[in-house]
Amino acid sequence: MAAPIAKTGIAYGANAGHITTRREIKPRASNAKGNNHSKHNAFVRDLIREVVGYSPYERRIMELLKNSRDKRARKLGKKRLGTLRRSKKKIDELSNVLAAARRH
Repeated sequence: MAAPIAKTGIAYGANAGHITTRREIKPRASNAKGNNHSKHNAFVRDLIREVVGYSPYERRIMELLKNSRDKRARKLGKKRLGTLRRSKKKIDELSNVLAAARRH
């Protein structure tokens, strides 16, 4: 998120408003959801992925990425995951998987 622009103290304009000092908000536990917190956590997730494999929508996205239909893959991901940000993150993850498969 971009840093907020400083208020001018003037009652009109883009940066209108009373000049205040920004409060430092400590990070919440909810912000860390989904991050790998330990090696063991990463190992377990990797093992589960190896056993279970990919869901049908993930396989379809990988197929679209192979055929260089990136925009279509993003749209499908957005429909399945809810937001474009989640979709982009998933597509980065799956494109890394495809790149690793090409290297082997």
